[in-house]
Amino acid sequence: MVRHFSRTRVRLLFLSASTVALLGACTQGFDYDLRGIGGGFSTADAASRVGTEPRPQPDDRGVISYPNYQVAVAEQGDTIQSVATRLGVDAPALASFNGIDETAPLRSGEIIALPNRVAEPSPLTGAQSDGPIRPGSVDIGALAGNAIDRAPETNSGDVRVAALPPASGTAEPASTGKEPVRHKVERGETAYTISRLYQVPVKSLAEWNGLGSDFAIREGQFLLIPVAMQAPPAAQTEDATPLPGTGSPTPTPPSATRPLPPPEPLLSETPAPIDVGERTAASDVARMLFPVNGSIIREYSKGRNEGINIKAAPGTDVKSADVGTVAAVTKSAEGVPIIVIRHEPELLTVYANVTDVSVEKGTRVARGQSIAKLRDGDDAFVHFEVRRGFDSVDPMPFLQ
Repeated sequence: MVRHFSRTRVRLLFLSASTVALLGACTQGFDYDLRGIGGGFSTADAASRVGTEPRPQPDDRGVISYPNYQVAVAEQGDTIQSVATRLGVDAPALASFNGIDETAPLRSGEIIALPNRVAEPSPLTGAQSDGPIRPGSVDIGALAGNAIDRAPETNSGDVRVAALPPASGTAEPASTGKEPVRHKVERGETAYTISRLYQVPVKSLAEWNGLGSDFAIREGQFLLIPVAMQAPPAAQTEDATPLPGTGSPTPTPPSATRPLPPPEPLLSETPAPIDVGERTAASDVARMLFPVNGSIIREYSKGRNEGINIKAAPGTDVKSADVGTVAAVTKSAEGVPIIVIRHEPELLTVYANVTDVSVEKGTRVARGQSIAKLRDGDDAFVHFEVRRGFDSVDPMPFLQ
């Protein structure tokens, strides 16, 4: 099964958007990925702390081979045509597969995905071992799951299985390592959003894929996602002293005449979204308008929910809270639009979880102008934020 993900399924709570590129005037502080939407937590700085393995060395042809795909690493002065000539593949097909012109210059170290396999690396091609890079140990669970997924079903629904052939006892020497995810860049994605999506440092993403100092990527480009470095297992000692509270339970004292009362139930730190019973209502004196008329299903909570969620009928118009200029129109990792409107130098509003966007960056919008619609089904709510500078603030004082 080819590990090629053109779009990764990521929950709304962990949105990864390209707002950082669209709001060029803001360089720090603002949660550009909007990961706090809906009560999610931000992983804005987590990726920078993740260690990654170095990219494997290619053979003399520039080929890195994995079980499910192969890539070529461009050399200084290479073009698609020269890479194709070196590997003996069709140049137009290689260019089309990678979304680039045959004659376009390639950066040194740039990754070019191969649509079809070429001869495997070997000592004859300058590789240290024969064949593709394979895992160092067999994952029995993964093998079993893949086998069941591929097995045909009988009319009764039972899975037919076949015995594995016996091990030959001899195997070709092969280099070991984990096969990275191969991601195809889609419109609107940036190196930053992709690094956040997979939680790897953008610097590592650039090093693995030969990106330039501006981290520019193109639609249709294939990127290898750096493999996370495995931490060594913690050492265990036989005479380790258990931490307080981790030993055997304390017995009930003989003098106890009755059992202790049960402990009070703990309150959930992140309660599930529910209708808080407050309806939106227009006000002639309010600083802003509610983006939709409906029911508030989640209130503002600094650090947990950086705005309010308002539910209404699917297809309801989502309106601009006040006059302003559209500063950004981007998308989450699931392709759900996000709109940011600037109302004054230090005031922004954010509208997420919407569809059918009718404005674009730079559009001047009026107070109450329709800018999008609510999605269908259970997702028929808008997440609305007000931000002063880089910090979110409670929207309700602006709306009442």
